[in-house]
Amino acid sequence: MGLTKQYLRYVASAVFGVIGNQKANIAFVTLRGGEKGRYVAVGACEHVFIWDVRKAEKVLILEGKKHEVTYLCPSPDGVHIAVGYEDGGVRIFSLLNGESNISFSGHKSAVSVIRYDALGARLVTGSRDTDVIVWDIINECGLYRLKGHKDSITQILFLESKTLLITSSKDSFVKWWDLDTQHCFKTMVGHRTEVWGMVLLNQKSRLITGSADSELRAWDIQYIEEGKEVGEPQEKKVRTLLENEEDDEEGLDEEPEERILSCKKAGSVLREARDRVVSLVTDAKAKVLACHGLDATLEVFTVLSEEEVQKKMDRKLKKAKKKTKSESISMDCLLVPNGEMKVALLLQNNTVETYTLKTSEKNPTGTKTSRLTMGGHRTDVRTLAFSSDNIAILSASGETVKVWNTSTLQVIRTMGCEYALCSLFVPGDRQIILGTKSGKIQIFDLASGSLLETTDAHDGALWSMCLSPDQRGIVTGGADKTVKFWDFELIKDQDSGKNKRLTVKHTRTLQLDEDVLCVRYSPDQRLLAVSLLDCTVKIFYTDTLKFFLSLYGHKLPVLCLDISHDSALIATGSADRNVKIWGLDFGDCHRSMFAHDDSVMFLQFVPKTHLFFTAGKDRKIKQWDADKFEHIQTLEGHHREVWCLAISPNGDHIVSSSHDKSLRLWERTREPIILEEEKEMEREAEFEESLAKGDEPVVPGETKGEAEPAGKKTIETVKAAEQIMEAIELYREESEKLEEHRAACKAAGKELPPPKMNPILVAFGNISPSRYVLEVIKKVRSSELEVSLLVLPFPYVPDLLKLFNGYIQQGLEVELVCRCLFFLLRVHFGQITSNQMLLSVIDELRTNTISKVREIRDVLGFNSAGLQFLQREIESKEDVMFFADATDRFEEKKRKRRKRERAILTVT
Repeated sequence: MGLTKQYLRYVASAVFGVIGNQKANIAFVTLRGGEKGRYVAVGACEHVFIWDVRKAEKVLILEGKKHEVTYLCPSPDGVHIAVGYEDGGVRIFSLLNGESNISFSGHKSAVSVIRYDALGARLVTGSRDTDVIVWDIINECGLYRLKGHKDSITQILFLESKTLLITSSKDSFVKWWDLDTQHCFKTMVGHRTEVWGMVLLNQKSRLITGSADSELRAWDIQYIEEGKEVGEPQEKKVRTLLENEEDDEEGLDEEPEERILSCKKAGSVLREARDRVVSLVTDAKAKVLACHGLDATLEVFTVLSEEEVQKKMDRKLKKAKKKTKSESISMDCLLVPNGEMKVALLLQNNTVETYTLKTSEKNPTGTKTSRLTMGGHRTDVRTLAFSSDNIAILSASGETVKVWNTSTLQVIRTMGCEYALCSLFVPGDRQIILGTKSGKIQIFDLASGSLLETTDAHDGALWSMCLSPDQRGIVTGGADKTVKFWDFELIKDQDSGKNKRLTVKHTRTLQLDEDVLCVRYSPDQRLLAVSLLDCTVKIFYTDTLKFFLSLYGHKLPVLCLDISHDSALIATGSADRNVKIWGLDFGDCHRSMFAHDDSVMFLQFVPKTHLFFTAGKDRKIKQWDADKFEHIQTLEGHHREVWCLAISPNGDHIVSSSHDKSLRLWERTREPIILEEEKEMEREAEFEESLAKGDEPVVPGETKGEAEPAGKKTIETVKAAEQIMEAIELYREESEKLEEHRAACKAAGKELPPPKMNPILVAFGNISPSRYVLEVIKKVRSSELEVSLLVLPFPYVPDLLKLFNGYIQQGLEVELVCRCLFFLLRVHFGQITSNQMLLSVIDELRTNTISKVREIRDVLGFNSAGLQFLQREIESKEDVMFFADATDRFEEKKRKRRKRERAILTVT
């Protein structure tokens, strides 16, 4: 029996080259009590990068799984950050160690906004699926889902004092929700277009909304209690400078009866920009309002207090505009105690910029303090190359070429260039050559980082370049329908006068009938393969340039090709999504394989093998065997089209670039791949994905309304339900064994040896079967517990109820057991009450649960009173104030004292 061919697995090693993701926002964070405004968090594909803007260094990486980050929200205490993902999941990371212990899954599509309440105990998320979900962070569970919007949620605001929630959406509505009753009590219809942002000002008594026009609308909020409005009358309230003179009746949301609050339009302010609002944010104390649209202008407004408004009633709001070189897609602002405002901007060209603005000045102007650009390209990387010693990686884009260290992934050199389409290292790795979109050849020296020479090579784009196997020159192909041959030469440097520099000398030209898309030498330098725009590949003899073979069969142009190390095979990848493998001896097609779901953009053989990799616009990289015509593995990770890849000369590393601005390094491991197992794993993954996308479980007796359960069916919840069912079945089997053992002992009249214990129970430390069921339930994530129990079939519920009774009597995990018990009673109420066998169990559960919960409540009350007593004792003895910010209290006292002094001076 012959040996099976062994393949080694490639795995993801690192993500680099991306500074900030365009899909997610930017947010200021604080690390270990550090300086405020120094660190910013940005999404970077599936990860979150924490940057030190002062040092321009990446200080922390919050690693995601596979879905792209879409929203970031730091917690009020600054210790955690909530991250929303493209699949609708939410994970909460600790900024102290970068670990995530809490995750929620409830949305069906990307998370569009996240908001904490003031205490950081609840989290509200909005999504493109139009739902708003309220989560309990302490219990790690979903509270409820609020439905009512007809389009993506754009912003969420809390009004904690009234337990109210405000949500805005692209459906042009702003909705007010009562969290106590979980219903929408007010809908504002005063916007003609999408509402893209909103903020609360003036101690949450004024709402500012921004939509698709150039107008910021201001709305006055007045709360109603027992038919009376709380606060000053409307005519006596001092208007801030955000109000406009015009008072049109557009959008006044008047209702026949206002029960909780009234929200009426107070005025508007016109923005400098004429397009839609992208971000509308305030600092933590709502003293500064920042707004920007789709252009390169950021507008900053100072929110004045009532006293300042009285002094400056007729003056316009202070405004500072700072134009950037690129349009910003996200921003965050922070006001430091000295009155200085810090603004962080995430730009569309993979750049983060920070500005400072002194709001106390009469004419404030923004000052740029830092710019993060070194760690990535401004535009997509279209060409990659490895150095011959595997140490360096070359990446070139539309404006720069960078050389990276393979081990540290740090930038070694950055040089300005034209729009690069192809590249290579010159033998010796001291120079690099680029082929540009304008048809030029650019030669750079790595030691000095300077451009040595620019040569006009083609009249159109220079699409492809290949180093000759004898390393004495290169061949280029361009859109001017020519293939040109160049030799390396050393000429005298005119600048230095003594040293010699590298240049290329044009030697031969091959004229063709169609544009040249790709050229490759055979490793023996006998043949030259040229792919043309007419969907064919022509093979020529290198020495005489005579025609040898024509490879035709692709329906669309061949975008990439490569020849194996032994010059026996040629593989071609086309825009028709197919890869064809040909023999170079007769030009026969060995096999045509459907490779990608979109165009095949790049193809390259692994050195000294017949294995090759392809990259496609379907965001995937695939490995193939050209001898057995088999798909070996798929490398997934990129979130946009993959443009190109490069394989290191030793075959241990692969680097790829994508439209998501990221460069990814893949590493070959020693782990072998068994193709049958890979195919089985792919089938299982497809089945699990289809299982999770099935119909959502329905809670009996509950009708569809504004509030629904928060969780959703996922593969994790299905697996958790299966584990609970297996545990209950094991409990039944062990219980039957014990019953049979007791019956046998009774029949024999003596004690017989106990039956052999199940190996699973032995592995858990010889625990009882009932305790094993509890351990399985404890391992289910808190956020997935209700949905897992909802998936559970009813025949397993009676056993669970009996087990719950025993747990409560023993005082085991009473809080968890009560949570499961109440949920099962609510879901299966009809079947449980109609089952006569369960009535006695329910009666015992009622008695035991009430008594045990009362005991626990008494213990908690006693402990709480004891802690409060100890706090008072320590504060009275040592004059130390616990659990309160003494500085804030001192400042409040100073403000009250100054107010009294001004009142006395006014009277005198």
